Amino acid sequence: MTDPLAKILVADDEPDLRALLQRYLSDQGYTVRTVDGAGPLDVLLQRERFDVLVLDVMMPGEDGLAICRRLRAQGETIPILMLTARGDPVDRIVGLEMGADDYLPKPFNPRELLARIQAMVRRQRVLGAHTGPRQAGGRIVFGAFTLWLDERRLERNDGNDGHGAQDVPLTTGEFALLQALARQPHRPLGRDRLIALAYGPDHTATDRSIDVQVMRLRKLIEADPAQPRHIRTVWGVGYVFVPDGTAPGGGRQP
Repeated sequence: MTDPLAKILVADDEPDLRALLQRYLSDQGYTVRTVDGAGPLDVLLQRERFDVLVLDVMMPGEDGLAICRRLRAQGETIPILMLTARGDPVDRIVGLEMGADDYLPKPFNPRELLARIQAMVRRQRVLGAHTGPRQAGGRIVFGAFTLWLDERRLERNDGNDGHGAQDVPLTTGEFALLQALARQPHRPLGRDRLIALAYGPDHTATDRSIDVQVMRLRKLIEADPAQPRHIRTVWGVGYVFVPDGTAPGGGRQP
């Protein structure tokens, strides 16, 4: 069921497609705003909060990939669904590496776009909207980090006296994956299991998209992403979360 309060921002330089998505998504109960490029997109994001950004890759000027990378660098955590006329899997991986949460090649069936938006909004609601209030609750401490589960945020403490804490911006997808891993410490998890735990059994994530999300998390929490201490690869299985950077038996893994 569509959440009538959910707000979708569509950024695409094709007027006909903008009009189509405006009409179709509005008919499904969403509040929809559309823009044709980076400038008006930035203005709207500064003025309003949205549940999903549908972002076209091939736009003149600053393209979708550059916009996505810039927004993530600025700490913007809105879920991003990228649209592209290029179906090359490499392009999809690049989009995920830039910080996109999902990827849909053109031409697409509007019902598939709707299903993906619904899944993203539903995940936002379950995890807590990125604009929601912070609440006290459980936490998971690992290394210099504290993952506040009820507050849906990650905090890094760089000071010895506890006063150097800073929030680490996470997208909804990144938080969902880190939470799924952190709740199962020292337990190797296959990619299919991680997808189910983090995003739900109906999510369309692939093994490769999980690998890209893990790579993004490692860049945020590992001192050396090439030699991870906390999110380790278990060859032939998937990944395992190690809170203290040691193997389950107490010895440090290579």
